[in-house]
Amino acid sequence: MTGLNWPQILLNSAVTGSLYLISAISLTLVYGLAKFPNFAHAEIMSLGGFMGFWISEQLGAPLPVAFLVAFISAGIAGFLSYRLIFKPLSDKGASLIHLMVASMALGFILRHTEGQIWGFAPLTFQKIVWPSWEVGSVHITLDWIILIATAILIGIALHFMMTRTKIGKAIRATASNPKLALSSGINTTRVLVITWFVSAGLAGIAGLFRGVETRVSPYLGWDILLPTFAVAMLGGIGSFYGAMVAAIIIGLAENIGVVLLAQAGLSTDYRMAIPFIILIAVLIFRPQGLAKAFKGN
Repeated sequence: MTGLNWPQILLNSAVTGSLYLISAISLTLVYGLAKFPNFAHAEIMSLGGFMGFWISEQLGAPLPVAFLVAFISAGIAGFLSYRLIFKPLSDKGASLIHLMVASMALGFILRHTEGQIWGFAPLTFQKIVWPSWEVGSVHITLDWIILIATAILIGIALHFMMTRTKIGKAIRATASNPKLALSSGINTTRVLVITWFVSAGLAGIAGLFRGVETRVSPYLGWDILLPTFAVAMLGGIGSFYGAMVAAIIIGLAENIGVVLLAQAGLSTDYRMAIPFIILIAVLIFRPQGLAKAFKGN
């Protein structure tokens, strides 16, 4: 482990962890209330990437506008998927397996719809050129700074919402005991609608960040879905605060792993196996994840 550029590794870990944090928070928010893993989460991220690309590259709008459109369009997709698919299924008493299969089917439909509209060939942002700096041995780009800052702001905003606002307390109450929340006068349907919208909107932001960093395609979301689930599982599925800590751990483990793979002469494509290994280990040795450390969330 000697001779490693630790400042660069830590920065890269912060960047990776920030992306996983935004994606995992959006996934775990819905799971906390709906109680099933939404596999269409990947295609919602891809939708955010495509909408941001369309607004920024084809219409020439500023990037902040692209992020706003990505959030709103992905949020609307999440809202519609809840109202038209998952709520009717839940009202009919659908099981966990039924909801999971429905989310897979929805993801398949969204993926191929996106492919029919924008094509399956990867698209690259051409109009955005990020400035970069060399600070000692560390390479820094502006988009990395924006991603880290955005993840921090989202974490702070959601913490404030969950602990200080009426809707945040309603979300926590509904996640803890839906029947008790309903009997207490909480409009649980409204809570679910808001949660699905915000969660999907955050997924859209994560997808656009991923697209700006790499390329946009209908498979964009699948590239980070496994690490997202690993973060959610390590943090304790449904645990907002656990996901924040887990994102840092997964980001650090993945970037250290990439360096070690390169030093060993192995392909860095194996980096995707790192969160998978962590996911398996968590399921075997600590299936509750870090949730017990954050009982108050």
